[in-house]
Amino acid sequence: MASRSEAIDTAAIVRQSLHGRRFSPGGLAFELSLLVMLLVSLAVLVTLLADIISGALPVFRDRGIDFVTSGITLDSATAGVWTGLVGSVGIAIIVAVIAFPLGLGAAVYLEEYAPDNSLTRFIQTNIRNLAGVPSIVYGLLGLAVFVRLVDLIGLGGSASTGGRNILAAGITLAVLVLPIVIITASEALRAVPDTIREAGFGVGATRWEVVRHHVLPSAAPGVLTGTVLALARAFGETAPLLVIGVATGFFSAGSAGLFDRLTGPYTALPVVVLSWSRQADPAFKENLAPAAILVLLVVLFAANTAAVVLRNRYDRKW
Repeated sequence: MASRSEAIDTAAIVRQSLHGRRFSPGGLAFELSLLVMLLVSLAVLVTLLADIISGALPVFRDRGIDFVTSGITLDSATAGVWTGLVGSVGIAIIVAVIAFPLGLGAAVYLEEYAPDNSLTRFIQTNIRNLAGVPSIVYGLLGLAVFVRLVDLIGLGGSASTGGRNILAAGITLAVLVLPIVIITASEALRAVPDTIREAGFGVGATRWEVVRHHVLPSAAPGVLTGTVLALARAFGETAPLLVIGVATGFFSAGSAGLFDRLTGPYTALPVVVLSWSRQADPAFKENLAPAAILVLLVVLFAANTAAVVLRNRYDRKW
């Protein structure tokens, strides 16, 4: 009878543990600490957003969309973010054109074609190390290499610009986010089940056909998420642009054509925020800078929303 009673008690204890009904002071304290950390993080985020929105609302209430479509001026009543927004979008396009194909190609080679040996592991380790290098180092690399390269091939613009243009900035930030793109794409490819590859090989498909028609579509949601996060980092970087000669003050692009915009002086939205936050005029610091930050957040939110939509599309298809 005693053994039967012990078996019943054990079964009850296991049942209570599975349903989470057993009281554990340590577990409860750990759960409460996690909840407190979550609430503190949310409180900090909400406080920052409330401060930004409260400072930006007067600008959008008084000027509306004119703040977005106006160029940079020294007058706080007419200054806008259009010049910086165009510069940031141009840099992001260059980053996407350079970093995403190179990063995805490198990830596909490392995961699907490269042998698992010491050299491959050494390359993967160094790629992960490069992802943690401070962005200012990439700015120095851009100043020493890419600015001179752009000037050398005849795309440096005027003598005063000397290669310090949006092309050099885009290449520099593309190199900055390239390790992140490779890492996220590699993780997405690694998450694809081997059964998908084996099924393709089983029906006589070549390795390229398996990668092209089965592995890449299955990994597309993870690849898209990683690339958008990398693009968001490039969109918000400031330090490398300051090193390679971004304009921090007022300049007028006027009616310059596309080539002149690519090879001439430029600025970016994060640099505009930094410049306005250091102005002596309180209107720049207290209102215009938060309004520019809000525009930057809206652009990043739109990019992330597009990535979510594309990811869900691929999830439904595959």
